[in-house]
Amino acid sequence: MKRLVCGIMAAVALIFGLASLNTPKFATSAQSMLLLENSTNRVLYEKNADKKLPMASTTKIATAITVIENCSDLEKTVKVPEKAVGVEGSSIYLEEGEELKVIDLLYGLMLQSGNDCAVALALTVGGSIEKFAELMNETALKAGAINSNFVNPHGLHDDNHFTTARDLALISSYAMKNPIFEKIVSAKRYTMPWKGREYDRVVLNKNKILSTFDGGDGIKTGFTKKAGRCLVSSAKRNGMRVICVVLNCGPMFEDCSALMEKAFGEFKMEKVCSREDVLRIPVVEGKSDGVDCAPENERYYPLREGETALLKTEAETAQKLTAPVKIGEQVGKIKITLENHLLFEEKLVTINSVDAPDYLDRLGQIIGGWTQSNE
Repeated sequence: MKRLVCGIMAAVALIFGLASLNTPKFATSAQSMLLLENSTNRVLYEKNADKKLPMASTTKIATAITVIENCSDLEKTVKVPEKAVGVEGSSIYLEEGEELKVIDLLYGLMLQSGNDCAVALALTVGGSIEKFAELMNETALKAGAINSNFVNPHGLHDDNHFTTARDLALISSYAMKNPIFEKIVSAKRYTMPWKGREYDRVVLNKNKILSTFDGGDGIKTGFTKKAGRCLVSSAKRNGMRVICVVLNCGPMFEDCSALMEKAFGEFKMEKVCSREDVLRIPVVEGKSDGVDCAPENERYYPLREGETALLKTEAETAQKLTAPVKIGEQVGKIKITLENHLLFEEKLVTINSVDAPDYLDRLGQIIGGWTQSNE
C-alpha cells in the first residue's frame, strides 16, 4: 500500500508540474472548466478548475472504469437486484431478476445514463453501494484525482459527493486509455435483450458531441438541479485527443465545442523525443571502440506555435562502458523540459552490441603487437 501511495503522489506531482505551464483562462459560462490533451494530460485551458462541485451523471465515468477494472468477465450474465429497480432519475427500466451481461449494463449506464444500471453494476461488483464507492475513490486516486469524493455510482445529489474539473478531466483521461471504455462511450446506439418482449432494448447516446463535432468520440453528459448541466467531451484529430470538462454550464455542448475547436487550432502533437536521436558512448575492451544508444520510446507533446524553440533536451549517460555490451541495455536517461518544467524522462538504451574479444581476437592482438615491435 505504501508503494501505491508513493506512486500516486509521484504521478500527482508530475500532473501538477504539467498543469503549471502557461494555461490561459478562456471565456466560458461554465462555473468550472478544464481542457487537457489525453496522452500527456497537459492542461490547455482552465477556469476555476480546482473548485469542488457536484457533477451529476458525469460520475458514471468513474463508475464505468471502476467496473471495467474490477470485473474479471464483462460478458458474465447477472441478475438485476431489487435495489436497482425504480431508481430515481434516468433509467433503462430494468426489472428485478432480469438477466443481462455486465457489458450490456455498461452501455445502458454510459449511453442512456441509466441510474438503475449504475446501482446494478455497483451491487454486482462491490457487493454494496458503500463498498463500490470505496473502489471508485481508489480508481480516482490512481488517475491522480485528489480532490474528489464519491459516495454513489450515479451522481444523484449528496453533499459528500463532489469533484473538480481538474479531477474529472484526469479520471476521464485515465478511462479513455482503456479500449473497452473508449469503445463504449463512442457508440451512438446499442441493442441488448429485453425480457418478456419480442424485440430488443435499444439505448441511444445522449451526447450530441458524437454527431455534431468533427472527431467527437465521447464521453458523458450530466444534469441535476444542484449540479446544473455538466459535460465531459472528447474529440480526436490528427493524432491529438482533447478532453474538455464543463461543470454547471448552460450551453455545455456549445462551450465544449468552442473550446475543443480552439485547442485543435492552437496546438499540434510534436515529436519531442525520437529514436533517431542517437548518441555514442565509448567502449573499452571491446571489438568496437563505441556503442550507439537512443531513447527507448518516442514521445509526443502538444505544443503551440513557437514553443518548439523553448524545448530543452539533456542527456545523462555513462562516460564509458566495458564490453560486452548487449542491445537494449539502459546506459543513461534523457530529460526534456519546456520553460524549465519537466515533460518527460526517458531511458537511453543501446541499439547495437559490442562483444568482448575472444581467444582468437586476443591472439591476433598479441601477434600484431609482437610484429609491430620487431619492425
